[in-house]
Amino acid sequence: MRPGRAVLALWSCVLVALVLLELAEVTHLFTLPVASVLDDPVSLAVSLVFTTIVAVIGAIFVGIFITTRLLRPRGFTPFEEEMLRMREDLGELRRAVDEMRDHARASQEPPGAGGPPRR
Repeated sequence: MRPGRAVLALWSCVLVALVLLELAEVTHLFTLPVASVLDDPVSLAVSLVFTTIVAVIGAIFVGIFITTRLLRPRGFTPFEEEMLRMREDLGELRRAVDEMRDHARASQEPPGAGGPPRR
């Protein structure tokens, strides 16, 4: 399955935004206050807990997405298709055997035995 244009555009925008953010950080256009977070243990703990919660929620959503994609029925597998063909073949064989049995019974009956007795 190919991703749609909207999905590709969204991911392209996210990628471009992250590259621009990294370039701005490297060129010191602006700087993130990483040093102040490392100096204050409370803010470090809060940021770690927040990041962990967001990561767990994201992992749950990714897991739900992958599970629904895997379990969504997309038709029969080749094995199931072969089983359905074998079932049809078995039905045809059963009908052929029934016809042969009826023909054999009809040929073994004496003439005139098929109808009501004559008076």
